[in-house]
Amino acid sequence: MIDLTGKVAIVTGSARGLGKGIAEKLASLGAHVVVSDMNQGGAEVTISEIKKRGGSAEVFQCNVSNKEEARQLVVKTREKHGKLDILVNNAGINRDAMLHKMDHEQWDAVIAVNLTGVFNTMQPASVIMREQENGRIVNISSASWLGNVGQANYAAAKAGVVGITKTAARELGRKNVTVNAICPGFIDTDMTRGVPEKVWNLMISKIPMGRAGKPEDVANCIAFLVSDQASYINGEVINVGGGMVL
Repeated sequence: MIDLTGKVAIVTGSARGLGKGIAEKLASLGAHVVVSDMNQGGAEVTISEIKKRGGSAEVFQCNVSNKEEARQLVVKTREKHGKLDILVNNAGINRDAMLHKMDHEQWDAVIAVNLTGVFNTMQPASVIMREQENGRIVNISSASWLGNVGQANYAAAKAGVVGITKTAARELGRKNVTVNAICPGFIDTDMTRGVPEKVWNLMISKIPMGRAGKPEDVANCIAFLVSDQASYINGEVINVGGGMVL
């Protein structure tokens, strides 16, 4: 029932993993997707797979932690297509370390991408969507925003994403722009497949459903939030983690 035909969407960090799954899902529902990532080669692969399935997409290489690159991503998309309907802020990195061992480079790098990067795209997008009096923004936070050992930088950034989401939802709601956050749990991606088997099994043991999530589990929720059916859902933080945070 979800139809995104004619919608223009930006998905940051969509060369692989969760972002790739989100981009592919939105394209499958009819949206034209701007695949944004620093990894040009990976983004091209995403584009190729979308087009093989009959979808519409293009690549825009961008480091969201760079204010001007992020602004150009949003502005150039609107200039080319005449509008911007959907923004999904998915780009993120991790530099895990225990708090007493974490250095400033690890802190700064994660905050720059995972939090400042969200502001860098949301700020120009909010200008456009206010003018349009229509738009959907979904920010990817994480279950880690509640705190996680070895992730002081990541948890702080993702908690900040929740804060900016709720603030933007208050500011933009009257302009028919909704802003929501998704908190994925343990999702089976390239990044999580790299963890030791012992850690994998430990994480699975914390999930009532007994399995890791798939990128499409998150993508399906986002597809609903950016659709017309979710026009009255605003400022929410939705866990997609099989009950992991229970």
